[in-house]
Amino acid sequence: MSGELNTVPKGVAGPSTWLDDRLGGANFLKRNLRKIFPDHWSFLLGEIALYSFVILLLTGTFLTLWFNPSMTEVVYNGPYAPLKGVMMSEAYASALEISFEVRGGLLMRQMHHWAALLFVAGMTVHMLRVFFTGAYRKPREINWLIGVLLLSLALVEGLTGYSLPDDLLSGAGLRITEGVAISLPLVGTYITFFLFGGEYPGTDILPRFYSLHILLIPGILLALISAHMVLMWVQKHTQMPGKSRTNTNVVGAPFYPAFMAKAGAYFLFTLGVIAGLATFAQINPIWLFGPYTPADISAGSQPDWYMGFLEGSLRIMPPWEWNLFGTAHAGTLPLSVIIPALVPLGIVMTGLALYPFLEQWVTGDKREHHVADRPRNNPHRTSIGMSGITFYGLLWLLGANDEIAANFHISLNWTTYIGRVLIFVGPALAYLITYRVCLGLQRSDAAVISHGVESGVIKRLPHGEFIEVHTPPADDIEAHMRGKQPVLMHPVREDAAGIPPKGMRGPLGKLRARMSRAYGGEKIPLDEGHGEDEHAAIGSGGDDDRSLTH
Repeated sequence: MSGELNTVPKGVAGPSTWLDDRLGGANFLKRNLRKIFPDHWSFLLGEIALYSFVILLLTGTFLTLWFNPSMTEVVYNGPYAPLKGVMMSEAYASALEISFEVRGGLLMRQMHHWAALLFVAGMTVHMLRVFFTGAYRKPREINWLIGVLLLSLALVEGLTGYSLPDDLLSGAGLRITEGVAISLPLVGTYITFFLFGGEYPGTDILPRFYSLHILLIPGILLALISAHMVLMWVQKHTQMPGKSRTNTNVVGAPFYPAFMAKAGAYFLFTLGVIAGLATFAQINPIWLFGPYTPADISAGSQPDWYMGFLEGSLRIMPPWEWNLFGTAHAGTLPLSVIIPALVPLGIVMTGLALYPFLEQWVTGDKREHHVADRPRNNPHRTSIGMSGITFYGLLWLLGANDEIAANFHISLNWTTYIGRVLIFVGPALAYLITYRVCLGLQRSDAAVISHGVESGVIKRLPHGEFIEVHTPPADDIEAHMRGKQPVLMHPVREDAAGIPPKGMRGPLGKLRARMSRAYGGEKIPLDEGHGEDEHAAIGSGGDDDRSLTH
């Protein structure tokens, strides 16, 4: 049996020998093709983003063959009758041509758009999985920062692509972009003129966005994704706690053939879902919006979902502004634009980038972690994450406050007022509720470890009491629960001379000590409980026992 396990499969040995004869790479291939990958459903979330990016590159290449990013005005004379004779940019005319005249063009356009939405969604849920399981900890901090940068660039890539068709909806979004840029103090005018090549809208913005969208940003994304994958490969993938899983091993299946087969099938599945959505679910029908003109705007317009939280922050922000030196002529700071444009995005992205280092500073945990946490086992981290999701989700929901008001017959003003309150109260409530839920789940785990699980068997004791017999949990379930590790805490006790340890002195050190005590430590020990359950200890009874199974 051991000889069979040590035999290299022909599918690996053949290519390895061929390459080794020419490049000397046999050892490299044998080692890496047999690399072990852990298996858990949540690890597929990152693959959704990766495969969506591949589909984006393929469909985007197709679209570049026909799209013309020119803002030169032409008269439309294509097959779409409602727009015949209408003046429009060549960019919009070429987008209509792709939709109505190029064979498969509309399918490719819609696949590209759906893949873009799924790309950002895949990255978002993948990042949430990494955050809630603590997979960003040492030695993966650099990979976490790469992920944050990837998500930020994806938002910019989405913005530039969204603006390219030059229809009324994308033009309205571009107008908001111009308003945000010009509102920046001191540099706003310079940035706007540099971006647009003069007064808005000018004739240069679409060609510039096109270059960014198809060359610069995709190139950076491709480089960062490659670096992300290489680091993941070198550092090895994290694994969920379970039987025989430690920080020094990896339990799973080899890259070849198991992981390659699953990855190939999952890519085809992702491609099928995107193609199905593009076929049956219409998205961004630009012909209904018409060409962009600065004097018009469509009713009920909404951005793509990943920009919805910025739209919501703009809608609920009070109309505040500062007139410097008491006069508008000396300079005005439009806080009603600057704050919603910069603060929510700054809180989310800066918080994500700094969190691994802040957690390490609070806990003093500089150990390597290759086994992921269950979210319940670090209740403060999970609560912080849910607060962030609530903050983001409320802003995203309020980006459609006009649609909510119209469809539910609620005053638009009241949706705005309620939103201004919820944006502060909601994250706090989410934190408190999540923390209590995590503690409750930890108590449930402790109860299972201490008392076992319900068997469904009812016994009658000699004195007449009926009880339900508990049985020990299955080995894999118990190992999964016992993978819990206490969150590390800084040593905060003073020495014999009454001097706190280094790093815990002064106001900042005292704050660090308090935060470490609150954040770290064991909240609900697994072996906490009422000792060995007497019900579970009772075996098969004698003549006085009665056994019922339900």
